[in-house]
Amino acid sequence: MFTVTQTEGTVKERYTTALEQLRALVSDESDAIANLSNTSALLKVSLDRVNWAGFYRYDGAELVLGPFQGLPACIRIPLGSGVCGTAAARRETLVVSDVHAFPGHIACDSASKSEIVVPLTVNGRLYGVLDVDSPEENRFGADEREFLEAVARLLERCLA
Repeated sequence: MFTVTQTEGTVKERYTTALEQLRALVSDESDAIANLSNTSALLKVSLDRVNWAGFYRYDGAELVLGPFQGLPACIRIPLGSGVCGTAAARRETLVVSDVHAFPGHIACDSASKSEIVVPLTVNGRLYGVLDVDSPEENRFGADEREFLEAVARLLERCLA
């Protein structure tokens, strides 16, 4: 049985602990769905003020909903559409302070106001994206970006 421990301390200390917990969760598991599922659950409890945390996998043509925590979501997203599709097409992290101001934003959950999306690549190829939404504007900053990019890099090694 794995127990998630919330730590007191700075945001960086909490994210360091969460990353260590994730490493322990995925280090001996080779199944991608299991690792993505546990990661989305860990992120949902480790990040405060978020309403959705999960993944979209790239099927060679578009992004398809993968494991997540939160309300039901859009199932398919074309590359270049919305925040997820744009981050995937550009292969770069996008931090959006106000999703309603983002051109072509796809509103899966009307409560979401800000979003961060980190592409996942395996052996140089797009695997999908890690997507986290918040009901607050300007929720995601440099600490969250650094943490979620570290999560993505850890997952990429597991998925390779």
